[in-house]
Amino acid sequence: MVLENIIGTLSIENESIECKSRLSRENVVSWLKTIAGFANSIGGDFYIGVEDKTNKLIGFDKSEADSERNFFNNQVNEHLIPRPQMKITFIPYKVRNKERYIINVRVDNSEVKPVILKMDGVPSIYMRRDGFTNGATYEEIIEMSINSKNTQYDVLFSDEGYKKEDFTKLQEFCKIHTGGKTLSDKTLESIGFFNEERMLANGAVFFKDDYEGKKTTIQCSLFSGLSKGSERIITINKFQGNITDTINYALDFIKQRMNHSIVKLGDGRNEIDSYPERAVFEGIINSIAHRDYYLDGTQIQIDMFKDRLEISSPGGLYRKNQIGKTYDLTGIISKRRNELISEVLVRCNVMEAAGTGFDKIAEEYAEVDDKHKPYIYSSSDHFTLVLPDLTYIDGVVDSSNPIVEYPPIPNGTKFDADVLSFCYYKACKASEIAEYLGISDSTYLRKSILENLVKEGYLIEGKLSRAKNYKTNTDVVRLN
Repeated sequence: MVLENIIGTLSIENESIECKSRLSRENVVSWLKTIAGFANSIGGDFYIGVEDKTNKLIGFDKSEADSERNFFNNQVNEHLIPRPQMKITFIPYKVRNKERYIINVRVDNSEVKPVILKMDGVPSIYMRRDGFTNGATYEEIIEMSINSKNTQYDVLFSDEGYKKEDFTKLQEFCKIHTGGKTLSDKTLESIGFFNEERMLANGAVFFKDDYEGKKTTIQCSLFSGLSKGSERIITINKFQGNITDTINYALDFIKQRMNHSIVKLGDGRNEIDSYPERAVFEGIINSIAHRDYYLDGTQIQIDMFKDRLEISSPGGLYRKNQIGKTYDLTGIISKRRNELISEVLVRCNVMEAAGTGFDKIAEEYAEVDDKHKPYIYSSSDHFTLVLPDLTYIDGVVDSSNPIVEYPPIPNGTKFDADVLSFCYYKACKASEIAEYLGISDSTYLRKSILENLVKEGYLIEGKLSRAKNYKTNTDVVRLN
């Protein structure tokens, strides 16, 4: 007996159907990736107890089917983030008057993408194509994120219960910044901090006194010169803790290591710090409030250089295309990536409800010359705020297109370095590259320059809609 005999339609393995006679216990990735791939594409039907290729029914008795379903559920819960939307049913059939069952898992096209398979601490993203499940491309991951309904990580509920005594640091933080006010249980429940069953939202867990998970990791580094690649690292510290401790740690790190200067005036002197206190504060709060907490293995980066401070947060600007580099901070319309975390920070009076943090930073630098103007650059996977050091007289050297270093390129051209620099932070179309290089969008550009760089592994070719684009392979090409 084959699958078609009991479901009434011809079923062959394609992009939306796959069969397994049994779930492998030794290699769970071999079938979990199919569930993730279905969820990340158009959905599909996963049949357990059916031999693949032949669609022959192997089946289970009732107790075996229960055990197989429980094993499936446990592995999905442990390794797939977020859990895909699925419906699991038993389909009965008879063999010699004995009832047997196969299991059908109907996997929906996930509303929250990408669904990530995490095994031994290593995250992977899969996509279903033409009956096969393979790793998702960089461009597919971006498109999934853009097209996702973007259910925010921080508002999903955890399995941890609310206890008032677990949040003394949050209450003290609130007192300091509000002149003595605290957050009542009624207020916390009203903003979704916990639900009617008093279970904490994911974002609320990050405020617990004893939280030390990796989701809030921050790395602070001090460099002796102007770049990461060619200068000595003076200090590199990594911190994991609750959100309020993370904010205070970052502020203390910068305050203790920034420079101070004195400008003599006609009738006195003016003391200048490297970075305006309010600009630093707004930058740190912004990075905490808007980071993408779905991205495991990432961290907020605070890098202090001779001429600038960089605050980099995982995840591009929320619901925006990458913007490259911009000095127009007031023109960036802030959209909340994390509603709950942002609302808590608003209630603690450290964040404006209207999202005017970038405006405040621009105000602090309003009187400086062009060499000391702050700016933001953003790609699909991070955004970075750059605050120039006001005590460094030369200002910030234009770093929108960074200096890069890489191994010798076979059949290379004189344009290679410029192309790799231009495409380092964002994917660019051939026409954009041609305009930047000052040459025509010709066969020479596409064949001799771009195709060669793709062939040798220095560029990654992608596609958005129908247009090809090119992104520097940062595993090969490094910042100088």
